Amino acid sequence: MAGVQKFKKILLIDQNGGYVTVSPTMPVNTKDTAYKVQISPVNEDKAGSVEGSFERSMEALMSSVAQELSKALKVDQLRVEVMTRLTGIERRIDTESLRGVEVEKCRKEIREIRDQFFESQKKYFDYNRTSPIADEAKLNLKRDVPNYPKYQLSQETIDYLKQPTFNIWHWEPNEMLSLLEHMYYELGLVQEWNINPITLKRWLLCVQENYRNNPFHNFRHCFCVSQMMYGVINLCKLTESIPLCDLGILLTSAVCHDLDHPGYNNAYQINARTELAIRYNNISPLENHHCSVAFQILSKPEFNIFANVSNDTFKAIQNGMIQLILATDMARHNEILEAFKSRVDNFDFHNDEHLTSLKMILIKCCDISNEVRPMEISEPWLDCLLEEYFNQSDREKLEGLPVAPFMDRDKVTKPSAQIGFLKFVLIPMFSALSKVGGPLSSIATARLIADVPPN
Repeated sequence: MAGVQKFKKILLIDQNGGYVTVSPTMPVNTKDTAYKVQISPVNEDKAGSVEGSFERSMEALMSSVAQELSKALKVDQLRVEVMTRLTGIERRIDTESLRGVEVEKCRKEIREIRDQFFESQKKYFDYNRTSPIADEAKLNLKRDVPNYPKYQLSQETIDYLKQPTFNIWHWEPNEMLSLLEHMYYELGLVQEWNINPITLKRWLLCVQENYRNNPFHNFRHCFCVSQMMYGVINLCKLTESIPLCDLGILLTSAVCHDLDHPGYNNAYQINARTELAIRYNNISPLENHHCSVAFQILSKPEFNIFANVSNDTFKAIQNGMIQLILATDMARHNEILEAFKSRVDNFDFHNDEHLTSLKMILIKCCDISNEVRPMEISEPWLDCLLEEYFNQSDREKLEGLPVAPFMDRDKVTKPSAQIGFLKFVLIPMFSALSKVGGPLSSIATARLIADVPPN
């Protein structure tokens, strides 16, 4: 109201002197019944009380607003915390998903370090004088054929090469290459498959360079198995009963049967979960690898000794070689031997299944034929084999893997290593072979039995 000071009391009085309450239902103010306006001062204490009440209300209001703001800020803070935790969980999930990959990488690095350690600790005679070949260098020859000399073989050597008594320790690597080359010519395989002479030399050289420098599974072992196969073919006169192409498959499988052998057997590959075991699903990882390397080499024109055969002939050769090399896995020994035994009584050289079974037994016999040779030849091979076994068992102990008793240097003796193998593996196999194999298997069985002491 204009002209009225703050905190003044304004009263309305009707004509009868009564106070009029200010409300929507108050009597109408007319000229005849006009209200009187009375303004009176208010007690200062009471005014101060009103003013204090107003301030307190404002303070309460501000406090409430502050509380609400605080709550809102806490919600934002909580939201930040939750988002941070969610981000952390997502990172953990990503980490967990990658952990398997990282573990495999770490395992591979550890394996490489152990490889370097074991290589530095190996102390054995360098029989084949070739270094382990890295994967990227497998198909690159260190030398070409003009640098590997041609040896003239005497008739005495040619005849001696066909005998199981042939002493493989007397020959240098280049001489072994020439002897292998002679086998292909003498059997008529060069003419049968129309092999380019330079390609044959390059192929043999590449094969040699793809055998690692292991104590046992090296190029000399390759030559040993191939020479025994060549001797079996000649002494048993298999040229009269087996097609020449099949004889070539036998000899070529023997040459390639342990290509790029790492010096650790299938049990180690599987237990250590190596790349080979993973690649071949734990099924004959080494033998599958030998086949793969063999046909990697043959895929190169400069090494392809089968370049001039028909497609059908090549497929037959390839399938035959794969069958024979896979048969050298000792995990399949009983299966293959029993299948052969079931056929020997009525053996038919014209039956494909019978012939395949015989070829499997032949390459198995040649692969483990050291004991049928004279003692001065077989004895060093046992030392080489035990050294390779001991290298593996030492590594298995270091890595916490299962160790086979026959490979443990703390449990094995040379006599114990020989006797069980002769009794339960070699003699039964050569005895079965003697029923169809002719003179060599009979001589070999007699030699083996003589080596086994009586019970």
